Amino acid sequence: MILGKVIGNVISTVKVKGYESKKILIIQPIDPKGNAKGKSFLAIDAVQAGVGDTVLIIEEGNSARAVIQEPDSLTVKTVVAGIVDKINI
Repeated sequence: MILGKVIGNVISTVKVKGYESKKILIIQPIDPKGNAKGKSFLAIDAVQAGVGDTVLIIEEGNSARAVIQEPDSLTVKTVVAGIVDKINI
């Protein structure tokens, strides 16, 4: 799992079949203290996250498809699987 911060939304008027009803978010990976680390990436939202939310990301195809309950025919790599309320270090 990856800890990240939602930094934006992707708006697309044309999508491949299967993605029509999916919300796509821009995620910035962060460390537990909230500092940015690494490059941002896109993820499908499964938990109604929004800009500014700290989230947990699954980055593995089979697990990601299971979270959004999609068949094997849809190619998915990253999914927002949870919204983080608090981090204790």
